Amino acid sequence: MSSFTITNLFLYPIKGMAGIEVTEAEARPIGFAYDRRWMLIDEDHRFVSQRNEVAMAQFRPLIDGDNIVVRYDQAEVKFNINQLTGESILTQVWDDNATTREVHAEVSSWFSDHLHKKVKLVRLLDEEARIHHASTRNEDIAVSLADGYPYLIVGSASLDLLNTKLSQPILMNRFRPNIVVATSIAHEEDTWGEMSISDLSFYNVKPCGRCQVITIDQATGEINNEILKTLNTYRRQGNNVMFGTNVVCRDGGVIKVGDVINV
Repeated sequence: MSSFTITNLFLYPIKGMAGIEVTEAEARPIGFAYDRRWMLIDEDHRFVSQRNEVAMAQFRPLIDGDNIVVRYDQAEVKFNINQLTGESILTQVWDDNATTREVHAEVSSWFSDHLHKKVKLVRLLDEEARIHHASTRNEDIAVSLADGYPYLIVGSASLDLLNTKLSQPILMNRFRPNIVVATSIAHEEDTWGEMSISDLSFYNVKPCGRCQVITIDQATGEINNEILKTLNTYRRQGNNVMFGTNVVCRDGGVIKVGDVINV
């Protein structure tokens, strides 16, 4: 058995927007509580993300009691975490159906005005509202509105290695992890199988294929293609560039910065 210490935890309440660093989080099979339970959809009910709206990196949510507050360009909007209106909306996250409902028309209008396109803010209806088929394990799992899997773990040594190859070092937030772990060997997290954190059981599904979002500076929105090009030279597997690994939690409970992952 090997042991590793958790150094950082992150939530991303609204898919594609800035994350929130926390010292503890409630783990559930679907993902951390409040992690990617909301997302923007366009008029065709397709999800909107930094892939097509780079400005979303500058929308900064925070959790304020029972409310989510989102700040952007000196403006802000607030809504209750349980707020829902209207009929169910069937949308998709990649190949998966996801049942959602709009938060409120006025909230959607605020996002539409600031993104300069017609969007709705929707929330995942419940924790069974999106099921993803994990082909590598041939099983169906409930997932939040994350791209594919409930959790992303990245080891610190993986970013350290990449930064030795870049003209300017970058921050971990480019990769939008949920759990950052202190490691000494780059990408060793890819090889982990069964894991425990406190009394909770996790398992590794597969390394995470990356897209152009990692080229976006999460503070400024500036794009640097060197990052993806560099990873392509040593982290390419088939048609994908890998960084970090996708993980599922079997249980429910709280994990904290400083907790140990036993592999």
